[in-house]
Amino acid sequence: MRWDSLRVTEGDAARAAPPLPLALPGAVTRTFDTPGFAGMTFYEVRAKSIINRVPAQSRVPFEWTINPYRGCSHACYYCFARNTHTYLDLDAGRDFDTRIVVKVNAGELVRKELAAPSWRGEHIAMGTNVDCYQRAEGRYRLMREILAALCDFANPFSILTKGTLITRDLDLLTQAAEVTSVGVSLSVGFIDEALWRSVEPGTPSPRRRLDVVRRLADAGFAVGVLMAPILPGITDTEESIDRTVAAVARAGAASVTPLALHLRPGAREWYLGWLAREHPRLLPLYRELYGTRAYLGSAYQREIAARVRRAARRYGIRGAGSGEARQVPTSPQEAKTLGYGVPRGRGGAPRFEQLTLL
Repeated sequence: MRWDSLRVTEGDAARAAPPLPLALPGAVTRTFDTPGFAGMTFYEVRAKSIINRVPAQSRVPFEWTINPYRGCSHACYYCFARNTHTYLDLDAGRDFDTRIVVKVNAGELVRKELAAPSWRGEHIAMGTNVDCYQRAEGRYRLMREILAALCDFANPFSILTKGTLITRDLDLLTQAAEVTSVGVSLSVGFIDEALWRSVEPGTPSPRRRLDVVRRLADAGFAVGVLMAPILPGITDTEESIDRTVAAVARAGAASVTPLALHLRPGAREWYLGWLAREHPRLLPLYRELYGTRAYLGSAYQREIAARVRRAARRYGIRGAGSGEARQVPTSPQEAKTLGYGVPRGRGGAPRFEQLTLL
């Protein structure tokens, strides 16, 4: 394996760090002497492409994504994307949380690819793999360039995030909504603060995320909340779901969509390790519910969806079922098929929520 193409730069509070164990021409390895980035390594790369086609077998209602980062400092133990770090010869656990690949030329690539004659202006989903508003975005500011390009080309897009940094770009989101469809969704699986500190240690608190929902809603966006993941034996009770949906409704969200925990390779091992430390009594339940599968049985998912729908009715918010969690509309035709009204953005442009892969 070649490492000779890698460069390590000094300055700007950076110091030498281990090279990325993969041949990436022109990569720069950095660490930063600031508390927010303690223990983290960033691998700056110049990507060859940035608008990626989703594999057909993914069965999701969008075809194109943009992911300016790989790895995620949110450090959610359950994150489905963990196993993607193994493609870089990094591990799906601690490396995923602390070794972040940054596509520093993302903005210029988006603009170039949107201008290509072959591009047909299709919907682009962001935040479907790792969070585009994770901590690194505060330093690298890739999303502002990406959003500016999408706005200039009037290209429809949607964003799912747990990050509060999205409010920094409210001006660009508002401008884009004047010329195209813009979907914004926040991921808030529960509002228990002790659980948040334990299982999502790198994320903003649920309260701060709901503050973002309110700010975006006040700006005129039909904000969706993905209630994900719902953790069996922990956040799946009527009481927990009721409290979360009530808080989501108070924040001004237009809808709430539940998604029960699924445990793909990488995430499975990391999450079950956390469970063994924090809730060992639940291990037999998880063995019964999941066995060797990644997904929960349909009966359990239907029951969770029903609990969320009941709570949503109580608080006057639209609640989608678990089946719909994979079918959030991204076009007028799809909205009609699912029986949803078409939310309108500024200037009357239709706006659609984003389906998540979390």
